[in-house]
Amino acid sequence: MENINEAFWKASPEEMQRGYIYRREEEDYRCLICGESFQDGRVYQRKGKLLDAKLTVKDHIVEKHQSVFHYLLNLSKRYTGLTDTQKEILEDLYLGRSDKEIVKNQGGKSPATIRNHRFKLREKEKQARVFLALMGLLDNPKKPKTPSEELVDIHRRATSVDDRYVITQGEQEKILQAYIKDGRVTSFPSKEKKKIVILQYIMEAFEANKQYREKEVNEIIKEKIEDYVTVRRYLIQYGFLDRKRDGSFYWVKE
Repeated sequence: MENINEAFWKASPEEMQRGYIYRREEEDYRCLICGESFQDGRVYQRKGKLLDAKLTVKDHIVEKHQSVFHYLLNLSKRYTGLTDTQKEILEDLYLGRSDKEIVKNQGGKSPATIRNHRFKLREKEKQARVFLALMGLLDNPKKPKTPSEELVDIHRRATSVDDRYVITQGEQEKILQAYIKDGRVTSFPSKEKKKIVILQYIMEAFEANKQYREKEVNEIIKEKIEDYVTVRRYLIQYGFLDRKRDGSFYWVKE
């Protein structure tokens, strides 16, 4: 089954804007943020109302994630390419504020500065559209990539994206074959790229939208590798898992 990280990156811009996809084979609507799904044809009770699956996934996004806009806006700069100031102005525009209101909210910036920021954001949008068109034209059916050449998707909350994450599916398969035997990790690699592949493999044992106590996290990791303390630390460090400050609960980082 395709995981939620893969589904997010494969989604079209329109699907990302909606925050959900419709899966024809499964016949359900799936939230692109957390992966929760709602079966088409089923009626769901939400706050005293009966909703179909499509309306339910929309209601779920607002209730659990505030909005798709805010989720995307708060992604790392490496994905949005936005400065903190640009994020603040985009949020003001999303809330329907005028230039004068934005000036007041931004604390001292002039209307001309705000207009300049809006102009640059529009130019950025044009560049993004052209770039998407160019990338779409790279999908040449006459020269399809072999599965081994495809790059492995990076999890959205990776704490630092660099060369360590440039991993093809072929490399991933070789690393898994070298380090996995009968479903268990034979040894934890020291090289960063290999380490990330093994951490991704271990993460498959965790469910989204679920909180785990530390003891449960340890037991899940121990099913894959004996050194659960080291692996648990790396899962946090690399942004796969998040936890409360007191360590009482852990969860898959959205």
